[in-house]
Amino acid sequence: MGFGFQFTVKGDYALFTRPEFAVERVSYDVPTPSALVGLISSVYWHPGVKYVIDEIRIYNPVNFVNIRRNEVADKLAPNAVKDQMLGKRTDLGIYTKESISQRASLLLKDVYYGVSAHFELTNEKEAKQSEEKVYAILLRRLKKGQCFSQPFLGCREFPARVEWVEKLPESTLSYTADLGCMLYDLQYHKTQDGKPLDSAEPRFYRPHVENGVIDVQKWAKESLRC
Repeated sequence: MGFGFQFTVKGDYALFTRPEFAVERVSYDVPTPSALVGLISSVYWHPGVKYVIDEIRIYNPVNFVNIRRNEVADKLAPNAVKDQMLGKRTDLGIYTKESISQRASLLLKDVYYGVSAHFELTNEKEAKQSEEKVYAILLRRLKKGQCFSQPFLGCREFPARVEWVEKLPESTLSYTADLGCMLYDLQYHKTQDGKPLDSAEPRFYRPHVENGVIDVQKWAKESLRC
């Protein structure tokens, strides 16, 4: 196991979307490990560093709120961007009046989590990084509130406040539940010549909350293929 660290996450709203709902947005009860990995990666990202979530502590009761959100159905075409870079005249605009889509969303409200995690070096020689150096950079950025991009809770419109802590406070909730099958992460495979494939394989696990605490690695080892 690599160097461990702890941090807290707060936010007014969060949306950790369940993949089984094709149209409407419905959040999981708690954040997925992959969402928290993305959150800490926005503080410090490096190609040779892999973050692993060990434990999630829930400090506020799980409360949901139903809202309606405007979404844009279209995406910017990569080929259009390439044509623009080559000097061709292309329309890169997305017109909301034509592609707007209103959807209902079931969000989490007033969230507060404590996260225990660690990192591992995936390719130390190529990355030219040491564990001590990565740990020092990550700690400095967490303490100063620095980030490469705004950390968010599932969706970019729900910003997160991330703070480093030396020791996580204990959860006072008596919340205990089986959360069912939940997304753990996306596993990217490579071809024989080492090039990454465009598609990724989703991996699921079945976590349990015990008095407001999820031992992520325990349930990942027991049920990663639920």
